Amino acid sequence: MKCVSAKQAAIYKFVFEPHKNTSDRHQFDNLKAALGDSIAGTKQPIAPMQAFKAFIILSFLLASATASAQWKPAGQRIASRWAAGVRPENAWREYPRPQLVRSSWLNLNGLWDYAITGRGASKPEQWSGNILVPYAIESSLSGVGTALQPNQYLWYRRRLRLPEDWAGKRLLLHFGAVDYQCTVYINGSQAGVHTGSADPFTFDISPWLTAGEQEIILKVSDPTDSDIQPRGKQSLRPEGFWYTAVSGIWQTVWVEPVSQTHVTAFLPEADIDRSVISFHTHVANLQGNEFFDIKIYFKDKLIQSRSVAYQPRLSISLKNAHLWRPADPALYQVTATLKRRERVLDTFRSYFAMRKISLGPDQAGQVRILLNNQAIFQWGVLDQGWWPESLLTPPSDEALRYDMQVIKALGFNLIRKHIKVEPSRFYYHADQMGLLVWQDMPSGFLGLHHPEQHVKFDAAKDWERPSLSAALYEAEWKAIIDNLRFFSSIVAWVPFNEGWGQYDTERIARWTKSYDSTRLVNAASGWTDRNIGDMYDAHQYPGPSMEPGSQNPGRALVLGEFGGLGWPLSGHLWDARKKNWGYRNFASQADFTKAYASVIKNVYPLIARGLSAAIYTQTSDVEAEVNGLLTYDRKVLKLDTGLAASLHADLFKSYAAPVWLVRDGEEAPAQMRLSREQPAAGWLTAGTEASLFRAEQAPVKLLKGQRIWSVADFDSRPGQRPAMKIYAQGHLKIFLNGMLVCDKTILTKRHYDELNLGDYSHLLRAGKNRLAVVLTDVTADSAFDYGLYSFSLSNDKPQSN
Repeated sequence: MKCVSAKQAAIYKFVFEPHKNTSDRHQFDNLKAALGDSIAGTKQPIAPMQAFKAFIILSFLLASATASAQWKPAGQRIASRWAAGVRPENAWREYPRPQLVRSSWLNLNGLWDYAITGRGASKPEQWSGNILVPYAIESSLSGVGTALQPNQYLWYRRRLRLPEDWAGKRLLLHFGAVDYQCTVYINGSQAGVHTGSADPFTFDISPWLTAGEQEIILKVSDPTDSDIQPRGKQSLRPEGFWYTAVSGIWQTVWVEPVSQTHVTAFLPEADIDRSVISFHTHVANLQGNEFFDIKIYFKDKLIQSRSVAYQPRLSISLKNAHLWRPADPALYQVTATLKRRERVLDTFRSYFAMRKISLGPDQAGQVRILLNNQAIFQWGVLDQGWWPESLLTPPSDEALRYDMQVIKALGFNLIRKHIKVEPSRFYYHADQMGLLVWQDMPSGFLGLHHPEQHVKFDAAKDWERPSLSAALYEAEWKAIIDNLRFFSSIVAWVPFNEGWGQYDTERIARWTKSYDSTRLVNAASGWTDRNIGDMYDAHQYPGPSMEPGSQNPGRALVLGEFGGLGWPLSGHLWDARKKNWGYRNFASQADFTKAYASVIKNVYPLIARGLSAAIYTQTSDVEAEVNGLLTYDRKVLKLDTGLAASLHADLFKSYAAPVWLVRDGEEAPAQMRLSREQPAAGWLTAGTEASLFRAEQAPVKLLKGQRIWSVADFDSRPGQRPAMKIYAQGHLKIFLNGMLVCDKTILTKRHYDELNLGDYSHLLRAGKNRLAVVLTDVTADSAFDYGLYSFSLSNDKPQSN
């Protein structure tokens, strides 16, 4: 006997079994539950079915089952545990727009026809087979696993029938994301063209609908890294930190019915200082006699209700507002109805949070990032959002949440969404879980081998991006902000990363800040700072590091990337034949954990010096990168959660301003005592005269292969926790009062590295102390400098979380 699915059994029961005392509506609800959201939006009860209708449904079911049986993942690479559960009938069934939820909609994810042709070809006469939407054609879960070339078109076709009770409505066809340029045809007529890789778009397809069956066709082209459009880390030649290309549909496709007059945008804006929430709305086809009913709930209790003549901005006061923060992500629920006289034109559900993000000084005058007017250390992970079986598209909503739950459980409160835009549900979950988000713009340039497009750390000017490319880049950036500014978890916009295609930095940063003044702007994350934006963002691997506050007045100091410690795990590698790399690789969990603990402890003294945020690289391994806290298939968490929580707890404490013991030459003129010859015995301890040491201006220049010895005497008192900042390339040894406290190879670039020597506080003594530094095997012509200071906890309450 042929095995039947739960869906088949539900339909069989609905068609053939007696209904007894159960209503047709209830039977339909059972059927709807079995089918999932693919029939969401159908409202009318279904009368008892006649034999002919049963035949039609069962015929459709068998065709669907046959198509599902024909689909299978492509390729033999590793996969996450969610991949095995993906089927054509359950691919991304969740409601795709949680910020504005209507009851009627039709999910178009599932099997579509596809074909690949040359550029210039017309609609295919023959289709190559099925592709599972919303997974990109290059992915395993698409069922195809083929790269789209820049000289090709990717075609999609889907045929469907619309619910009868949608007659008379406007029909909106939504695409979560299509990479890169696509043309949409409805029943043979062009309905619209969209250019972009990461922004959602919508076409009103009503004018082209016909009676009966509808046909949707897409024509897609994608240059990937053969051109300079925004693409993030996609490449047709993946290696290192460049990953497999993503082309075509890669987020949910869906259609919904609306009235001629309907809400097209709903944006809450919180003012916690006045305890006011304002709703900005846009309505299509206003006639001027509309009313807006809005109800606000908190924990399912009605707390405000208004019915007013429609206005684009409606402000409502809240008593005893509950503020949103990572430790308590309080959300208010909203129901809204747009009416004309007594006729309901539109109704939807939404939500909002009361939260504020800003900058302000701490008691020592250092600029800090503030959440709800209180300092909060933003401790995050670099999150690239790639999956082995589905690339940029998470395999499921459950998988998407899993990464976020792990991040939260490890003690992080922030995600830097790195040069990728996620589906809206990601940010919805961040709102619910209490995870802050920095949102990057996907980079766009030809690559690192084009130096004029990769703006270096010390470059005098930005890239001169061609005007048409700049217009497309900025249009997509605006569209991304328009789509995501609803979500309160997003606290910073990041238009550029490490000089990749960076252009007109000052203009782009100022525009971003003026367009959304409710968030911070990190104008350039890493490398090429132009003294603009709310942050100076340093990147240092493995680091950590920061820029000095004295040189960046009025800006928060952040560490946008550091760490990157690698641990390749056999059986969990994307390609075991390739170089699987991290910024430092380790062979065991013990070594990985020890190195991780050291790197994190080195962040503590930076907070005393004014660091406001730090972003560890990264959530998971990605293809050849093995520097994730999770393996690429998400089957192994490399770090113990208890240890992580313990290490991370000190990041949220309040620190007093540092006390400088030995000054370096980064911020002000300073001298170092140096010798380029081996000093006499006894030079490691204070009180011995080292005649070979002479004073030189810091930092000093060294040549490759040189060796150098240095001493610094300082006064201290017992109980101080020492830390160093150091700039060096070579093998480093550090002695405190004659005792070795550091012995490692160091490779400092761009920013001074930080060393927490707090575990050696017991070596300090009252009165004179000596710090001794030896640098050998200098690896390149470079600079050498160091400073020493003490740090301690303050009496202030811990930073907000």
